[in-house]
Amino acid sequence: MPDPVTFRTVVELGGKTATGFAVPDEVVAALGAGKRPAVQVTLPGHSYRSTVATMDGRFMLPLSAENRTAAGLSAGDEVEVTLAVDSAPREVALPEELSAAFPREPEVAAFFHALAPSHRKEWVRWIEEAKRPETRATRVEKTLAALRQRQKTR
Repeated sequence: MPDPVTFRTVVELGGKTATGFAVPDEVVAALGAGKRPAVQVTLPGHSYRSTVATMDGRFMLPLSAENRTAAGLSAGDEVEVTLAVDSAPREVALPEELSAAFPREPEVAAFFHALAPSHRKEWVRWIEEAKRPETRATRVEKTLAALRQRQKTR
């Protein structure tokens, strides 16, 4: 596995709130894991997992509001970033209610587990954001209904 690569970049604002940063071509090449490598991103005081993507002809990494806050960063900040190839499986912990429903619907469970980790994570996040048990139960049912229709995202 290649050594981690460190570089400096600026946090960019894309749209109203979306942020991310450019990854130099030579950094992606040095990682040696293709043009969309899964990476462990290390910022000052915070690390997270992501995947390098191509946007408008540039390699980019997203910086979610959660990760931005944890690292104490804002759009326009210059930051030192270290990237390491991340070959660990992308696991998404399931809410108990969703996990309990899957044995009754094996085709739905198989479809869910075949989704990209980011899609699985979004379904789980939506369920877990519900504060009331009734809302959570409703979201589990809506999630199952959407997955039965082979809907990848909300």
